Amino acid sequence: MYSKQIDEHKIADAHASTEIDAKMKSKDFLRIFELGLPPVDGSRIEQATTEILTAVGEDPNREGLLNTPHRVAKMYTELLSGYRTDPIKLINNAIFDVEYDDMVIVKDIEFSSLCEHHMLPFIGHAHVAYIPRGKVIGLSKIPRIVDMFAQRLQVQERMTRQIANFINEVLDPLGVAVVVDGKHMCSMMRGVEKHDSSMTTSTMLGAFRSNQSTRNEFMAHLGRVQINSGI
Repeated sequence: MYSKQIDEHKIADAHASTEIDAKMKSKDFLRIFELGLPPVDGSRIEQATTEILTAVGEDPNREGLLNTPHRVAKMYTELLSGYRTDPIKLINNAIFDVEYDDMVIVKDIEFSSLCEHHMLPFIGHAHVAYIPRGKVIGLSKIPRIVDMFAQRLQVQERMTRQIANFINEVLDPLGVAVVVDGKHMCSMMRGVEKHDSSMTTSTMLGAFRSNQSTRNEFMAHLGRVQINSGI
């Protein structure tokens, strides 16, 4: 009898995994989360970088700049890899059935991204929580989900919402909460040049949006007062 129960669980897990994989392969899923973009065209980036160096009055052929176009192309391939992340490989079947419905929180996830307005970096920390509805995801996957949405041209508000929506789609939990704190080089290095300024954004879904006490519990774990949610 015990062996039969184990087999039934394995069949159910395999079925659930197949359903999730099929969802993440769908054109709608890839379009909504801006995934599956073609490979970076490194040669075009090198050509453009050479043009920029010339346009600002530099000599692309001087010793210090000879390999700069190649390095820039390689850099953008790495920094914008989030568009080309395979969500199925990222999850890697690390979704597990549980009889657990208490809040799961992963705090202080470091991230770095590129602001789409000036293509300058913004860096900070993401804090993610969800309340399981019978399923949890492997602990290491949450930071990788954050990276998938950080490693692209972004605005912090959209990144926050995408992280929450992705977890909500994959796990179907009772609720998801994401808070992101970021420092933006476009404000620190240019424009207003306020070096100590930072930005906080949040997205609350499900129980975190509808239940004030649930939201307050999450904020208490972060050591802060309630902030406006639903961005």
